[in-house]
Amino acid sequence: MHGTHAEDRTPAEDRAHWEQTADRLLLAVRPYATAGHALIGLPGVPSLNGTHSDGLEGFARTFLLAGFRLAGAGGADPHDLAGWYAAGLAAGTDAKHPERWPTFAEANQAKVEAASIALALHETRTWIWDRLDDRVRRQVLDWLAPMVGNLMPGNNWVWFQAVTEAFARTVGGEWLQQDLDRTIALTDGWYAGEGWYSDGLTGGERRNFDHYNGWAMHLYPLWFCRILGDAAPAGLLDRYRARLRRFLEDQRLLVGANGSPLVQGRSLTYRHAALAPLWTGALFDATPLAPGETRAVATRTLDHFTRHGATDDHGLLTLGWHRPFRGVLQGYSGPASPYWASKGFIGLALPPDHPVWTEEGTQLPVERGDVTRALAAPGWLVSGTAADGVVRVVNHGGDHADPARLHSDDPCYARFAYSTHTAPETPGDASPGPGSCPDVEPLDNAVVLLDVNGRASHRRPATRVSIDGAAAVSRSRAHWPEDATWDVFGGPDTDYRLGPWITVGSALRGSVEVRAVRVDAAADVASDTVGRLRIGGWALAADLPSALAVTAEGATARLAVADGLVSQITGLQGLPRASVVPGKDSNALGSASATPVVESEGPVAHGSVHVALVHLGGAAPTALPLVTTRAEGTDLLVDIAWPDGQRDTVRLPAPDPAPAPDTDRDPAQDPWKDPRRA
Repeated sequence: MHGTHAEDRTPAEDRAHWEQTADRLLLAVRPYATAGHALIGLPGVPSLNGTHSDGLEGFARTFLLAGFRLAGAGGADPHDLAGWYAAGLAAGTDAKHPERWPTFAEANQAKVEAASIALALHETRTWIWDRLDDRVRRQVLDWLAPMVGNLMPGNNWVWFQAVTEAFARTVGGEWLQQDLDRTIALTDGWYAGEGWYSDGLTGGERRNFDHYNGWAMHLYPLWFCRILGDAAPAGLLDRYRARLRRFLEDQRLLVGANGSPLVQGRSLTYRHAALAPLWTGALFDATPLAPGETRAVATRTLDHFTRHGATDDHGLLTLGWHRPFRGVLQGYSGPASPYWASKGFIGLALPPDHPVWTEEGTQLPVERGDVTRALAAPGWLVSGTAADGVVRVVNHGGDHADPARLHSDDPCYARFAYSTHTAPETPGDASPGPGSCPDVEPLDNAVVLLDVNGRASHRRPATRVSIDGAAAVSRSRAHWPEDATWDVFGGPDTDYRLGPWITVGSALRGSVEVRAVRVDAAADVASDTVGRLRIGGWALAADLPSALAVTAEGATARLAVADGLVSQITGLQGLPRASVVPGKDSNALGSASATPVVESEGPVAHGSVHVALVHLGGAAPTALPLVTTRAEGTDLLVDIAWPDGQRDTVRLPAPDPAPAPDTDRDPAQDPWKDPRRA
């Protein structure tokens, strides 16, 4: 369960291990480059941006890795990284060269890749920029120049502009103070407190919480200050350092003992990029982690993905999480997209004598003891258990959805729980649009109403009601997409049929979540139009169906995989029917999967409490909490006595009369209307 540890390597061997891994990744892409090295066209299904843009992406993202590798080695360059990428710069920025890069007008994605090129040029200035002839330097600046004054989408994309202009400013290129000021101001507005950013606002609210917190929202602001040096606004570096330091207090807890980050959010195929804030904290002296802990977490994560097939037989990073798996991709995902994993190699920019490379490694936080914490900013409850190394998050906060209109559920954001040892069910190919995960009816870690045809309701948007201690509550309006072609964003042309209000409360301690549900009638929906209530537990996956042991008896459904991980759900109140739903090619962690569920016997009674116990751990739970329910006015209370003597109460208030989200809202009024992502 804990996986193979890296503690058998010395610190010096660890550094060599990282360098060798980086070199293998960089050398593996060379056979797919054009003759002048400007475009790297990796094999696979092109992104929606097209093969020309994908070729630039291949150059830019691997150049970023080369930049960190060269910087930390002090320019030592046995594989001629500097010369190889300098040639690509010369060809790519020559407007008359057959390998020229697309302009920003031709490919919006080029703006993203420009930032990686700018960062790499800054880090390798001595060995690449300073050695380019004047003509090539002018070409590079001319290619970057149209970024100036370009109105970027209101999300992490503003930082691609700011970092690019910051670099241009330091080498005599074009830049605009207004662009930099806008980026700083917008970022401050997205700060949700306690170290967490929302990646832009959705419907005017902070609802977008995922790995972009670390690999974009914390990384770029600090590198912006690094590039500008003394020209950076006074106090800005300290502001960003303090925020990252606070964020890492939480992020350090969100890595399992197996080395896996949380499997949640979009762009999961960037994999190692989740390490970007960890290494950035060490580089900028903005971390609460000891140097040995930083390297231990990072190396465990690197080894996790290496061990689980992140690269193919040709040494290329694949599109997926472990194995190649298109179910967690987006329309903007192309063959070179996984190379944003380069951000996970920032540690190589630190010299070999830095403490992260010389101090002995430590255990990960989840190995040192159990963790229970509420993260107020994203609305997450966290539980890590040392016995099995699993970290779980129960989600009553962000859902990456505009609260003013209905959406279909994105399994990477809308589920009630995520972990380091499981993945949400995401069947199908990559989403045809710019959403996060593909279209799928909610099943695992979902609370749904089943209509007369057995179709599951959707959750987004959800409203956070409360988060306190080990308990949290959220509410949503059940709705069903009427159009079979609905997309994961629940676009403006999607029609929905409305249902009742669903209020869900959770208390999470150890391996068990008490999940309580009340369903309340809505004035505009007939009370007899909805069927059963279904609650899904954790989906488990394996390479073969025979590796999943399944049982369902009475109100309890359980499944286990060969390594001992157990998913179990028990209907404690009002949920007497248990079963296990199989899946095929629907999970990033294995081709065979299954999800335990419990259901009500018939249509739910409005204004009553239904309770399930949801478990994920290294073994079946040996002791379950005692749960009782009561009413207090119009509120329904669930009192929980845990086996260790701790107590929690989950309060489920009745919904206030409120209008349903607007299914006909004009998307032009949506500040998130430009859905392009990195």
